[in-house]
Amino acid sequence: MRLVPLACAVAVALLLPAEAFALDGAAPAPTVRAEVKPNNASPPAAPGDAAARSAKSIECSQKADAENLHGKQRKLFMRECKHGG
Repeated sequence: MRLVPLACAVAVALLLPAEAFALDGAAPAPTVRAEVKPNNASPPAAPGDAAARSAKSIECSQKADAENLHGKQRKLFMRECKHGG
């Protein structure tokens, strides 16, 4: 029965991180995390064009609604409409 406490102590010692047993007092190196940016991030907008872009977007959206476009067709239409195509 003396083996159970010994086995528990060994299990705990194996589960603890190695830094817990470091005797030199040095702090562990900080973890470096890379900043992740979404792929669909839009470029920064020019400050003076916001109202014009918004009006153009609304106009194109109304045209797409009138043509009853949905999904990929609407997306393609909106892209072409906004860019003057």
